[in-house]
Amino acid sequence: MKKIGFLSFGHWTPSPASQARSAADVLLQSIELAEAAEELGADGAYFRVHHFARQLASPFPLLAAVGARTSRIEIGTGVIDMRYENPLYMAEDAGAADLIAGGRLQLGISRGSPEQVIDGYRHFGHHPADGETDADMARRHTARFLEVIEGEGFAEPNPRPMFPNPPGLLRIEPHSPGLRRRIWWGAGTRATAEWTGQQGMNLMSSTLLTEDTGVPFHQLQAEQVQRFRDAWRAAGHGWEPRVSVSRSIFPIVSDQDRAYFLRETRSQDQVGFLDGGPARFGKTYAAEPEALVTELAKDEAIAAADTLLLTVPNQLGVEYNAHVIEGVLAVARELGWR
Repeated sequence: MKKIGFLSFGHWTPSPASQARSAADVLLQSIELAEAAEELGADGAYFRVHHFARQLASPFPLLAAVGARTSRIEIGTGVIDMRYENPLYMAEDAGAADLIAGGRLQLGISRGSPEQVIDGYRHFGHHPADGETDADMARRHTARFLEVIEGEGFAEPNPRPMFPNPPGLLRIEPHSPGLRRRIWWGAGTRATAEWTGQQGMNLMSSTLLTEDTGVPFHQLQAEQVQRFRDAWRAAGHGWEPRVSVSRSIFPIVSDQDRAYFLRETRSQDQVGFLDGGPARFGKTYAAEPEALVTELAKDEAIAAADTLLLTVPNQLGVEYNAHVIEGVLAVARELGWR
């Protein structure tokens, strides 16, 4: 484990029990939590993207704001649903956010998760081609996005432009050099992880896998990571990829921690069905710090990854989530981090 960041789903609800009661609350608190995490020494601030939901949806204004308010911490997504994206417009937004952050953007993308509405991407003007599934469309959008962020020219210039053009075909601007190597794919299966390695994207794996072989979640995820790395080597990419895994981890060190998470000390993997197929959900780690050190040391996927993303309960507020992050970083130091 080389890097530790947080992953916020950015939930908000007008309930009095929530510290994030509006979209404005969750956006501003996301920036504040990124600043707090950087001060604590964490390595990353990542945000989930969900459309048609009371959650974070449009990532690039938030990423740019976090990039402007921080100086060291990585900023990223986990993940953007590529069914909804215009690849060229996204390339402009991503390039701008990365330049504002000084090259700290780590952009997680994927096909997306089950939606709040039926075929929501159609409302955004995107329709699968004949014979194409929505997953195929997401991969087509991804291929175009990856192509244009390389920075090669492809558009024929106007012979009578408003402003002078450089020679040759024109590329998407602003272009951020190096961004192509900081694109991650959120993979829910071992097969998708292999595809990710073949495509030359970093691997992002969450607390959910949409398959089940009967082994504990962390072992199945460790196999997924190994298959990704095997596919990467076979593809012959000329650089070293990164792998992140997500976990819910809560050190119990106060009465407030006990009130929130004592019941999670008995958490186990869960097996269910998602999108018509089997799925395995990883357990929550909640215990006193000494016990967490022992438990996390046995997690094979954490050992195999270079980045750990902590899912945070953002509606409990910035102060409490900073407390959780600080506690996990203390546990991680006992496991050799830093």
